[in-house]
Order: sequence, then structure tokens, then C-alpha cells
Amino acid sequence: MLAKVLKASASSVLTDSAASKAALFARNADGRLARVRVLEFATHGLVAGEGDGLSEPSLVLAAASKAEDWLLTASEAATLKLNTDWVLLSACNTGSPDGEGAEGLSGLTRGFFAAGANALLVSHWTVDATAVRLVPDVIARHAKGLGRAEALRQASLAILDDKTASKANPYYWATFALIGEPK
Repeated sequence: MLAKVLKASASSVLTDSAASKAALFARNADGRLARVRVLEFATHGLVAGEGDGLSEPSLVLAAASKAEDWLLTASEAATLKLNTDWVLLSACNTGSPDGEGAEGLSGLTRGFFAAGANALLVSHWTVDATAVRLVPDVIARHAKGLGRAEALRQASLAILDDKTASKANPYYWATFALIGEPK
């Protein structure tokens, strides 16, 4: 849905086994990643301490032979060379604190800002199928001239007001938060 909204070419969308850490870092190394204006990770997010004692928040990418080859950690995200208008973290808990007593924003958020993101759309809890509708709607509304915060507000209200979607509970539409604005 997002590729359709952005009128993106098929080669700009990495899915399934092509959505690997190796592919991401190859695009980073050759400069293609620095030319991306909207970067989305529609995957699973892990908070620090989850799984086998993960030391930092991570995004799950395509499966690989070694675990470290399918997790993009916050510190690895910080090494990317970005110049994005948006980084969309359509994954669970991408804006959650790194653990009890930790700062309010996750290391993923800090990592992507360090890499050069201007604004992020992150989640504070579990993401469900509503994200497939909400995230592209936010980007489409922003592309039509709305500010990021207003685009998120209107896209959230569209889900809230949709009587056919049965998603009036904030659990479904309120997980996402906008962090930052472009320079």
C-alpha cells in the first residue's frame, strides 16, 4: 500500500528474503539508501531484554543463517547514512523505552535520528493490521500538503470514524506517534 501511495518502483521495495540486513547495508554502502526519502520497516520490533537477553532494541529482518544477520540493532541503525524525510517503524514497540527506568524513547528512535532521519513514525505497543491502512494514509495526507502531525491525526480519526472497521478502541489506532520534524 505504501509503495502505491509513493508511486515507488518495484525495485525500491524489499520483501521476504530480499528484505535482509545484507541488502540494507549494500544499499547503504553504495549510496542508494541516502537517496531514499521515505524508509519503512514493516516487520517485528524487539525491545531490549526480549528473546535471548537482547542487549538493545532491534528490528527483525529476513531470516539468515546466523541470528546477528537478521536483526538490525539500534546501534547498527545509527551507522546508516540516511537523509530521509520519514523513517516509518511499522513494528511493535519501536518507540518504547529500552527497559524499566530507561528514557522514554527507544534506542531505535535515537539510532535512526543519529543516522540522519528527520522524522520518525514509531509505535508504543503492539501493531496490528490497522497499520497497513494507517501508515500509507498518513504519508498520502502529508504528500497532499498537511503537516506530519495533522496527517497522523486525520489518518487516526479516519480509522476511529470508520464504522465498518470495528477499530474505535485506541489500541488499534493510537499506537503510532510522530517524533521529530524536518530541519
